[in-house]
Amino acid sequence: MLRVGSKAGCMACRNLVSTNMGVRFRVPLQKLHPLSRAIHHRYSGNTNPQRPPHRTAARYFTSMSRLPMRPPKPPPGSGGRGHQQQRNFWMLRLASRLLKLRYILLGSAVGGGYTAKKTYEEWKDMLPDFSEYNWVIPDFVWELSEQIDLDKLAKALPEIEEIAKLLPDLDKIGENFTFLKSLLSSETSGDPPLKATDASAAATQDASDKQYKKSSDKEKLDQLQEELLRTQLKYQRMLERLEKENKELRKVVLQKDDKGIHQRKVKKSLIDLYSEVLDILSDYDANYNTQDHLPRVVVVGDQSAGKTSVLEMIAQARIFPRGSGEMMTRSPVKVTLSEGPHHVALFKDSGREFDLTKEEDLAALRHEIELRMRKSVKEGQTVSSETISLSVKGPGIQRMVLVDLPGVISTVTAGMASDTKDTIFSISKAYMQNPNAIILCIQDGSVDAERSIVTDLVSQMDPHGKRTIFVLTKVDLAEKNLASPNRIQQIVEGKLFPMKALGYFAVVTGKGSSGESIDSIKDYEEDFFQNSRLLRDGMLKAHQVTTKNLSLAVSDCFWKMVRESVEQQADVFKASRFNLETEWKNNYPRLRELDRNELFEKAKNEILDEVISLSQVTPQHWESILQKKLWERVSTHVIENIYLPAAQTMDSGTFNTTVDIKLKQWTDKQLPHKALEVAWETLQEEFARFMAEYRGKDQDDIFDKLKEAVKDESIKRHKWNERAKDSLRVIQHNALEDRSITDKPQWDAAIQFMEETLQSRLKDTESVIRDMVGPDWKQRWMNWKNRTPDQHIRNETKNELERLLKLHEDHTAYLANDEVTTVRKNLEGRGVEVDPVLIKDTWHQLYRRHFLQKALSHCNLCRRGFYYYQRHFVDSELECNDVVLFWRIQRMLVITANTLRQQLTNTEVRRLEKNVKEVLDDFGEDMEKKTQLITGRRVQLAEDLKKVREIQEKLEAFIEALHKEK
Repeated sequence: MLRVGSKAGCMACRNLVSTNMGVRFRVPLQKLHPLSRAIHHRYSGNTNPQRPPHRTAARYFTSMSRLPMRPPKPPPGSGGRGHQQQRNFWMLRLASRLLKLRYILLGSAVGGGYTAKKTYEEWKDMLPDFSEYNWVIPDFVWELSEQIDLDKLAKALPEIEEIAKLLPDLDKIGENFTFLKSLLSSETSGDPPLKATDASAAATQDASDKQYKKSSDKEKLDQLQEELLRTQLKYQRMLERLEKENKELRKVVLQKDDKGIHQRKVKKSLIDLYSEVLDILSDYDANYNTQDHLPRVVVVGDQSAGKTSVLEMIAQARIFPRGSGEMMTRSPVKVTLSEGPHHVALFKDSGREFDLTKEEDLAALRHEIELRMRKSVKEGQTVSSETISLSVKGPGIQRMVLVDLPGVISTVTAGMASDTKDTIFSISKAYMQNPNAIILCIQDGSVDAERSIVTDLVSQMDPHGKRTIFVLTKVDLAEKNLASPNRIQQIVEGKLFPMKALGYFAVVTGKGSSGESIDSIKDYEEDFFQNSRLLRDGMLKAHQVTTKNLSLAVSDCFWKMVRESVEQQADVFKASRFNLETEWKNNYPRLRELDRNELFEKAKNEILDEVISLSQVTPQHWESILQKKLWERVSTHVIENIYLPAAQTMDSGTFNTTVDIKLKQWTDKQLPHKALEVAWETLQEEFARFMAEYRGKDQDDIFDKLKEAVKDESIKRHKWNERAKDSLRVIQHNALEDRSITDKPQWDAAIQFMEETLQSRLKDTESVIRDMVGPDWKQRWMNWKNRTPDQHIRNETKNELERLLKLHEDHTAYLANDEVTTVRKNLEGRGVEVDPVLIKDTWHQLYRRHFLQKALSHCNLCRRGFYYYQRHFVDSELECNDVVLFWRIQRMLVITANTLRQQLTNTEVRRLEKNVKEVLDDFGEDMEKKTQLITGRRVQLAEDLKKVREIQEKLEAFIEALHKEK
């Protein structure tokens, strides 16, 4: 049987293949391949190809197609020719299958491979470029990257040629196909094609052929899509695996890189190490007591003497705010100068670097310094002792630490605090009294020397001039204005002032314009001294002029002082550390040395634990407390304003009407607000209770002030959700509207609640009556007590009113006027003068006691009244409307407590926790607040120990670096 899968194959072979696969097709004879027609005529017994086959032959051909695919036996006399054809047909069928598989696999492989490679190239382009960070990444990473070459990895992906190798050998398939083609051509050479004889049969054959092609193309398309999908999934998994490996590799690289970076410790300069010590000391002791004797250059001078300009010339940048005659330096500014490749400045507590070669950065730096100065000055003050720390680095800058102080003034002007002058003097003295501080005294050369204030101050601090350097500024103006230049010579030789100094210098700091650059000022200064007669005539020596020589001299003097005193100061701090540690061991042997910040963190954790405990309170506990406190708050109103006025009407209908009206008014105006007040107070009390309980569990009492402040501030910030009032009002109103007691236990609970309430009121009333009438005869005899005259009158009035009540047990709540007159006359007959107001007041308490006693007895009768209430029987003796009222009140209390508990646990407790956290965060950022709340010798001792240890360690590191530099 024929089996062909290529386009060159005959239709008959394809039809036979489809028939054997379970699909039957009727193919007209005219459409058959010549070879197929020859086979058809041979099997049908028709030897004339032009003549239509016999019907039986067609049936035989059709039945033959249903047989299994097994080669038939060759007819006798064929000589094996049929067997040869059968073998060729099997080869054709195999070639057909392989050719079908070729299209599917080739298309899938090409599409999947191209998609995979394109996705990988995009992924590769997304990788960051590490070429700019070669100095950061250790060498072993590059070795690792060389071992894992991305190009090699890309080449490792399967190419189309490699995928094609997986396919069958197409050359062999082509050879088989060529053989098949020659076979078909040899078969058809002896059999001319058949001509069509039936037009209708041809049309039928065309329709079935189109249908076959359509179904065959759909099947091929479905198979191709399925194969393509499988290929894409395969390469997608491959890409995911590669991405995972790349992520792990990057993780390893970053870990190694981070480790390598931390292993490289940045070597700090000598002056930076020393500046760190001074910064710590500045935070530790703002007043610079005798412990801080480390050297620093203190720049002092009269206001507007050019003090800041000299400092800027040394720093080689216009870094300070400027003003025309007004005070600009309002707090000490510590400037650490050091040499570096770039001219930059930065603050101690900021990471921003200001490029001093750019005018916009200079303006920003001056603005920042001015803001910090104004921020450090407290309200009502003009200057501050708080130090601003600044570092300046640049090429050619001499290493030293200078402190620019506010200018000394002689008079307090308008807008200044009254103590400004004294404050400036105290700040200057505090810095200059350090025996190792170098005093850089700035004197304005353009004004009379006798007007200077700072020289006297410096003479007091350094009378022998062992650590003072005198600087005369504005020498250009002095030369023009002074008639005798010899006066300048006397100043720089130290003969005009009684003040002594190590050296005297004359400098020029510009022409007075704020827009001048440092370079122009330097050029102007050099030109001036080159052309000045002060140098030509020998009045000034060359080493005494220009800010360059001044900075060199100050730097040499500073480092000389440092080398002479730093080891001695290190010993001082070492001894101080020993003393502090000894004191701690003796006083707090079992406690850790926690400073104020560490103690605050510990207290913060304790407070948060206490707040979290609020969320662990059981619902039953909340509801019990809320119900009890709410009844305590509203019980007086319920008894005095609702129950007693309604019950004293002695009428069932009037009682219910009065109760409903008063309950409605109470619910609309007072009850929800009272309930929220009770809930808020309950939350506060529970919060305070937990704080107190934790305080008693071996908690550190050093936190008491802090916890109390956190509690008060949190409660102060907490605002109750007022929107809950409206919903609570509706809930309470619905609860009070309900009058249906469903079972006997609720009835008994209401009677018990009513009985307890009435007994409590009766007890209070009897106590009031006893206070009114005084001690009875037993107390008078046993305790030797007597009644006062007022109590005697009250007692006589009480006896008279009790007789009236015995006569009229159903008396109303108020006495008539004639009854008051009768009681008064009866008392006057016994010699007791009484006021009508006193009679009515006494009657109110007696009638109240009488009524409560009757209500209690009626309450006992109502214990058996649930049967009548449930069946709505009307019995005057058992009208238990008061029991129903107390049941309504009790039910309202339960529902209100449940509602408030839900609001507390779901909303308010969480909001309180949030408030506590916010308060703790605010307190944690406020160092002054922590200093106020965490106090005591133990705290201060731990603070001193921490600072002294840190200073000693920094000093030792500085001394080690100093010795290495030598």
